[in-house]
Amino acid sequence: MSDLSAREFVADFFESFTREVVAGGDAEAVVDRYYTPDIEQIADGITLDRQRLIDHLRPVRKNVVSCSYDVHEAIRTSDRVAARFTIHAELRRGRKIATEVYLFGELAPDGRMRRTTQATRDVSAP
Repeated sequence: MSDLSAREFVADFFESFTREVVAGGDAEAVVDRYYTPDIEQIADGITLDRQRLIDHLRPVRKNVVSCSYDVHEAIRTSDRVAARFTIHAELRRGRKIATEVYLFGELAPDGRMRRTTQATRDVSAP
């Protein structure tokens, strides 16, 4: 699998997930399209299961106006993905934030995310 296809996979996964979240459809259905029912997402030491991930989407929907992803590096095998990317988000009150993410993930055979471990840092302009 080429580096480009891994980068495209990561960008497509998160951009389409975020687009559906912000559009406001059924949060449970959106999560179930992208994540397995036994999802475990660990970000900066905080663990989210399926329900906590769904609950996390409420403030995202309320606050995010637009979002884009710059995937700097990515590697993918059949059931693993590792990536470094930056999320650029514009919030309702006009604030713009940028977050760099280091992600290691496990994929289900159907391409949904089963487990992720992430470390993030704010890289927003002062």
